[in-house]
This record gives sequence, C-alpha cells and structure tokens, in this order.
Amino acid sequence: MSSFLFQSGQRIVIGVDEAGRGPLAGPVVAGAVVLGDCPPQGLADSKKLSARRRAVLELAIHSSCHWSVGLVEASEIDRINIFQATMLAMTRAVASLCAQIGASPQEVLIDGNMTPAGRCSEWRWPARAIVGGDGSEPCISAASIVAKEHRDRLMRALALDHPHYGWERNMGYGTAEHLAALRQHGPAPCHRRSFAPVAQLEIAL
Repeated sequence: MSSFLFQSGQRIVIGVDEAGRGPLAGPVVAGAVVLGDCPPQGLADSKKLSARRRAVLELAIHSSCHWSVGLVEASEIDRINIFQATMLAMTRAVASLCAQIGASPQEVLIDGNMTPAGRCSEWRWPARAIVGGDGSEPCISAASIVAKEHRDRLMRALALDHPHYGWERNMGYGTAEHLAALRQHGPAPCHRRSFAPVAQLEIAL
C-alpha cells in the first residue's frame, strides 16, 4: 500500500467495484481505492484491459494508491444471496480501507446503479452509484482492476486444490469445460450451491 499521507481537510473519495458476481464458484470480491497524488496512467474498466495490462496497472495501484479488498465466500453467498453478498463485500472493502488510512471518506463512488446504503446494515458512508463508472471514474477503474486481479489469483490458487474444473482458465464461470467437470466430479466445497447449475446438479444426484 502507498505511504502517501492525507492533509488536514483533504477531500477523500473512495472508488469501489466488484468482481465475481456471476461465477459458479469462489468468492465475490470488492476493491476499494483512494487514488494517490500521481495515479497510474491508463486506468480503465478491468474487463476492457488485457491480462498483462491489468497486472501492470495493479502493481502501479498498489504502489501509488491506498487500496483494500473485501471478500464474501461461497458459503456466505449461499446463505444471504449474491446481491447481499456483493453489498457486504463492498462494505468490508471500504471499512478495511478506512481502518488503514485512519479516516472516513467524504464520498464513495460505486460502479453500477445501487449502493450498499440502506442495503447493508454496516454501511455508514456517503455513497453515489455511477452506471459505467468503471470506465469513467479513475478511482472506480482502479478498484475494478484491484478486485479482478485479486479474485483471479484466488481462483488460480483454488484450481491447484481442485484441478478438475479449469478455474485457472474460467475463473469459476460456467463454461462448457466447467459444467462438464461439475457433471463428472460433482461440486467442490467452494461451489455456490444456490446457483442454478450447481443446485440442479445436486438435486439430480
């Protein structure tokens, strides 16, 4: 994490985005970023960047910005549903970042059309949702990169323990390869059992 300090009275804006709402396995991850005085050039929606470019930008974000991540694992997703899990992951990411910097933001900018305000009991910061914010707001772009890269690493690590599903390639999404492995081997502990393909398989077994 960057060591830059905040000046008294400085406006603090946190960008937030998530990765992993749609996969059948693994956690949903939210990133939270406060840009430094010299933010990386070329920040953009993580989905529109090459893997190599994302990796380069993630390193630059880590070294020049304040950042954090929040996770909700598959078992908790199954318990509270993916929408609530996404709101909770965002809340955890912002809470962690606030603890790191020792300050609260004047505003949190969130990609999408909803914020955790009123939807997660632990959320306590002013927030604004921005549709397409991961492509228009640099702090949200940075958060999208942090979330995506962090989650991809987690899925590659999980793939070492559960090699059948090709998670190092599909990151837990329901590709043909992943679905075929599900049918052959059944679900792993980190599969989301509330998601239709996994739930339907378990009913059939």
